[in-house]
Amino acid sequence: METTLIYSVPFGCSFAAIAALEWSGLPYRLARVEARDPASKQHPAFLAINPLGQTPALLTRAGTPLLESMAILLHLAAHAPDSGLGFAQGTPEYDRLNSVLSFLHTTFHAAFMPAFQASCAAPDDARAAVWREMAVDKVNKSLAHLERLLAGRAWLASAAAPSIADAYLAATARWAQPLQLASLADYPHVARVLAALEQDPGIRFAHAIEDGLPATGQGGFLGHVALDQLALPAG
Repeated sequence: METTLIYSVPFGCSFAAIAALEWSGLPYRLARVEARDPASKQHPAFLAINPLGQTPALLTRAGTPLLESMAILLHLAAHAPDSGLGFAQGTPEYDRLNSVLSFLHTTFHAAFMPAFQASCAAPDDARAAVWREMAVDKVNKSLAHLERLLAGRAWLASAAAPSIADAYLAATARWAQPLQLASLADYPHVARVLAALEQDPGIRFAHAIEDGLPATGQGGFLGHVALDQLALPAG
């Protein structure tokens, strides 16, 4: 069976896995979860694959569920060794990739959480302002670190082409300005890489998928599958 990625909209970090799948050339299908629709998030087939109800979730070619963005991205890179998505384990390049991706998946992603929490707070909840202040501080510190990492480099982990780290950067850094947490103009290296990524066909494909627009991939996209039609893991 082909790989199937369960992704969520809007603005999910599963965006990174969609782009990485396009770059990988591997055959795959997509299954869509509407994050604002409780019925979609609590669909029995989805919960059978990930009882936490979180995306992304991957059904591998063997039909085994694989959860968490970092694990999924590393899996895709390992199964597409000629794609340039990753590097051989044990090499200095792999160490840098793993370090940068870990930072994005933990510190950078988590920096936005207080702002998301504040957006869900009641209008009279005084904690919301504190949460937003925390998010502004954490996001800007993280962007400053990314700015240092990108100084003199075309991409986060590779000199030749975007890697899975850049895919995850594209998925998460796009939250900063709409949430009014930071101005990317203050981080020219980050802004430069994000602008280059926005011109990439795989990133454009991922945007079209999220937006529900007609999307013709240049990779191995085989179309969408409904949640009801997912091949559920045994047991």
